[in-house]
Amino acid sequence: MRKHLPLIIVLSVLTSIPAFAQLELGASYELRNEDPNSGFGVRVEKGFLDKIPVVNLGLRAHFSYFSDENKVSESGITYSADITNYDFGLALIGGLNVGLVEPYVGIGLGSETIDLQPKDFEGVSVEDENDSSIYWNGLIGAKVTIIPILKPFIEYRYSDTSIGEPSMDQFKDQTGRIIFGVSLSF
Repeated sequence: MRKHLPLIIVLSVLTSIPAFAQLELGASYELRNEDPNSGFGVRVEKGFLDKIPVVNLGLRAHFSYFSDENKVSESGITYSADITNYDFGLALIGGLNVGLVEPYVGIGLGSETIDLQPKDFEGVSVEDENDSSIYWNGLIGAKVTIIPILKPFIEYRYSDTSIGEPSMDQFKDQTGRIIFGVSLSF
């Protein structure tokens, strides 16, 4: 329950503030520069200050999930492990509505969890590992409005966990990811 408390707070804030206007729900495919390399994400974004004609401001909650089996090296020993990585966060988004293309930038905070489930090898038992850390992220992207309700997007998100470094050495403190997805606007 403690692990999911920040997500519950974020979703409560997003659903309880009446000043928000437009709601966007999105799904994405994500590629990043560490193992596991690819994963999936979901996002919920609510716009506010909709009286400003060209500027879009919003608050976004996102969740990403990565899972893979790969080789892990630790203390000179290499073994196979199932790696599950998931993160969720909250970001403040600012963008421009300039026709068919809507460029945006954002900054936010989140939490990342890494689970390693090693497989037994050569009779040696290796224990499961679990680590969580807090990160900040910056993002830049663009949505394309094909029809008003459907918005494909591309985004680059940079994350830095140095404010709460994980103890697992094989994972990077700073990562970038390219995100491809589609949002539905209501």
